[in-house]
Amino acid sequence: MNDAAVSMARAAPVRDGIEKFKNYIDGEWVAGRTGAYFDDVNPADTSDIVGQFPASSAADAEVAVRAAAAACASWKKTPITVRARILNGAASYLETHVDRFAEELTREQGKALNLSKDEILRSAQTLRFYAVEGQSFAGETFPNDDADMVVYTQREPLGVVSVITPWNFPVSIAARKIAPALIAGNTVVFKPSSDAPLSGYRLTEAFVAAGIPKGVLNFVTGRAADVGPAITVPPVVRAISFTGSTSAGEQIHRSVGFTTRTQMELGGKNPLIVMEDADLDKAVDLTIKGGLSLSGQACTGTSRVLVMQQVKAAFTDKFVARVKALKIGSGLVAGNDIGPLATARQLETVLRYIEIGKREATLLCGGERLSGPAYGRGYYVSPAIFTDVTQDMRIAREEIFGPVIALIEVTSYADAIAKANDTEYGLSAAIATRNPRYIHDFANDIESGTVKINRTTTGNLINAPFGGLKRSSTSAFRESGRAGLEFYTQIKTVYRGC
Repeated sequence: MNDAAVSMARAAPVRDGIEKFKNYIDGEWVAGRTGAYFDDVNPADTSDIVGQFPASSAADAEVAVRAAAAACASWKKTPITVRARILNGAASYLETHVDRFAEELTREQGKALNLSKDEILRSAQTLRFYAVEGQSFAGETFPNDDADMVVYTQREPLGVVSVITPWNFPVSIAARKIAPALIAGNTVVFKPSSDAPLSGYRLTEAFVAAGIPKGVLNFVTGRAADVGPAITVPPVVRAISFTGSTSAGEQIHRSVGFTTRTQMELGGKNPLIVMEDADLDKAVDLTIKGGLSLSGQACTGTSRVLVMQQVKAAFTDKFVARVKALKIGSGLVAGNDIGPLATARQLETVLRYIEIGKREATLLCGGERLSGPAYGRGYYVSPAIFTDVTQDMRIAREEIFGPVIALIEVTSYADAIAKANDTEYGLSAAIATRNPRYIHDFANDIESGTVKINRTTTGNLINAPFGGLKRSSTSAFRESGRAGLEFYTQIKTVYRGC
């Protein structure tokens, strides 16, 4: 997950006939101070420029932070029902415009239109969830021996929160960060990925339409190197919620002081274990949905399939046949199974790893840059399936973030668990089995923040905690669900006498 789209920002001409969007700072839609723009490009057809966005500077970001800081006191005192009404209003705005926003999301990110529509509606559902849940997220009262004293805790907002989001789920990830921050009484500076800024713009627009006060939510686009430090390093920024690459998250985490909270949801190398008793057709389905349905561009996507020796040949035959039958093409065309990669940089990374895989293991199918009338202007790669993969290979250890699946043979449940856990990541893991013993043990043995049994590694409920272990997350705080509110509040303990 990167900001590669802005690397040529200052060279991107202002194009006639293409809509130019603005930042939203201190209650106003404003142009960037640099006067430069970058193109938001359709990865399915790079001749289609979805829009142009400000290549903002640190000065723009600093104004946004000051606006958020100035709005803190009044937003903290705003009645919780008013905050909830704004979240519900934003949700209604997304629902009203879901068809248009979904088409825009597909144009700028590449995913299938039905998945884009689901994401918009899921984001609205997230806003509504926190509008309700935030109103019951309170402190506790503690018994004590002094009849003239009451001891209780109260939760308070932190203050200014910076939210930095990726391009693969540009609305839903932003919504699950911004909604709990706002309902808890924090103000927000929101920087979307430069590879999918329009979806973040529409989410901000939804809050504006719902009547959010000036300074409470600020939206700034631009290159991470230019904007990032200005919204993460200042001491007035009390918390940073980031989803992206492990290297970028670790850099942000190291750059801030110990009084600034960080919530980092980072990379993964997620395994699916296929046991000898598994329903192989279902296991194949889980692999395709978990590893390929978003062109492999999900942090929880399946990238390693650990298959028991007894069923590996049968599983592989079924899997390869299904993969070869998948339809590749624009997400705007119904019936296509796999869309383009989201960016030129991601295309380059995936093709490089495929070449590495060819030297390390055996390529069973795919791995080609697609060309021709339907593909020539897009970032299309056919899914690459590798076998004879061992633990020391790079394609087994490094996050690729594309349609590349490594098949790894295992000889026992213990062998499968050992290999599944032999990674620096611990985001999501799944097992396909009908054995109650495997099911019970897997939930305890696997080193992963999300555990799936006969389900895809991808996907999580909005009302359940989400986050990883090891280098997949800072682990101290979880996103989503009621637990997602904890990151955005601090606790005071009050001893009140008569």
